[in-house]
Amino acid sequence: MAPRLQGELAADGSLTLSIWGAGEVGRLRPEGLHGPFVAGPNRLEGRGGGLYAAQSAPALALKGARADDVWPSGIGGFIVEPRGPDVVIAIGADEAEAAAALRLDVAAIVAEAGAHVARCDLAPTGEPLLRSMVLQGAHAALSSVRQDRRGGFAGLAAGLIYSNPPRTYFRDGYWTLQLLLRVAPDVVTAEIELLAGQISPEGEAPSAAIVGGAHAEAFEERRLADAAFAAIHWRPGEFWSDHFDSPLFFVLALADHVAATGDDTLARRHWPKLVAIYRRYLPLRGPAGLPVKPHNDRDWADNVARDGLVAYDLGLWVGALDALARLGPSIDPPLADAARDEAGAARAAIAALWRGDRYADYVRPDGWTEAHLALDALMLLRFDAAPDGHARAMLEACRAGLESRRNADQPHGDFGMLCAWPPFADHGALRAKSTFPFRYHNGGEWPWLDAVYAAERLRRGLPGWRYPLLRWWEVCLEHGWAGPVEHYSVPYGRGSLLQAWSSLPAATALAHMAAIEAGDAEG
Repeated sequence: MAPRLQGELAADGSLTLSIWGAGEVGRLRPEGLHGPFVAGPNRLEGRGGGLYAAQSAPALALKGARADDVWPSGIGGFIVEPRGPDVVIAIGADEAEAAAALRLDVAAIVAEAGAHVARCDLAPTGEPLLRSMVLQGAHAALSSVRQDRRGGFAGLAAGLIYSNPPRTYFRDGYWTLQLLLRVAPDVVTAEIELLAGQISPEGEAPSAAIVGGAHAEAFEERRLADAAFAAIHWRPGEFWSDHFDSPLFFVLALADHVAATGDDTLARRHWPKLVAIYRRYLPLRGPAGLPVKPHNDRDWADNVARDGLVAYDLGLWVGALDALARLGPSIDPPLADAARDEAGAARAAIAALWRGDRYADYVRPDGWTEAHLALDALMLLRFDAAPDGHARAMLEACRAGLESRRNADQPHGDFGMLCAWPPFADHGALRAKSTFPFRYHNGGEWPWLDAVYAAERLRRGLPGWRYPLLRWWEVCLEHGWAGPVEHYSVPYGRGSLLQAWSSLPAATALAHMAAIEAGDAEG
């Protein structure tokens, strides 16, 4: 993935190329590339040649190889031009964009690919497994930065398959910006500005904002013509309206931006939206004084209809309240004070979710409890909504029950982390991929959640961080997945390649590098 171009070189040797916002433009088969290969971000080098993707235009070069079985899709521009012993391939939303990209010569494309690899190598002194994880994680984050054909910012892509319609997520964007704040804070500013446009006056936000391109136009046409479709995507520019967690991620993103840059201009500009978000959740409070999630599947676990007091969402709520309390004293002191009081009350009330050695996944309004271990409940720890004793007990429960290497009751061996165990008890709450145990939200492996768990061990000085931080990456390498994947499970395979929020393990490693280099990994 590069700002406009994205593609996949499959194990059978076929290369599929797409343009952001327009879709697949063509396929071909590179011939003459010989291994062994060294795979790097947007670069594959072998004996006497390789494949290199440019950054400044949607073009790539094949050095020492030829292009066979060229198959244009009929969408956009797709030009394959031999250059002596090499080949340049240029694509675009139309022939004009492809022709402009064709102006790059092979040397320039190779140089741009090399510069991108160097930019991603953020842990050059790390041991090889850690270094490669950070390098490929940085690539996943940086290559998610999309551009329109005029070079303007067009959002952060969630992953390789998230381009129809082209969209940028509140949730995925938040976890991706943890790395981008280190290396590209201007991109984070642009992402926040883009997402701000999808915050309604009532403080509501969709799962994702749709950005421009032919696919976006087709999506809007369908929304206007199909009442059932419009019942899911309520307003123009929205992908999956009214997600319970999205507004909270917007608050957290602004607070993280201020903390990283020392500049609260963005927070001041969007303060009315933050006020609207705060006021949106107050009427949702139930008897415990905590926001009650409606019976729907509109948070990150979007194949599970969780309702009531959901630990994941409550962690975000406390984090957002703390963010408002930090940002507000110089902008809106009364609201800052109110948010601080609300956070204190929320922390006390969250104790009702405690079940011996863990926080319940969720407790319904009728009292029924999904009490299994769930990694996303660690939002309560990440945003300091849990007392230290409960936090440490839950981390040990996760170590025993969610690290596959220690869980003798699951049948799939040592593959990394389970996001939940045992599987959901309420089968009626599940749909689609999460219907199956060990798949997706129902026990699948999610690198971003691994990073949340690893970070909580690292910041508390606990051993046992190495397994969640790196085991998933070992599995990616064992399968030949060159880049962080969205999720995977042993019986069902993987999700999207180059998933942007799967850069969170790399961001976590960089944030805790001193402890990683000095500390005991396992204990």
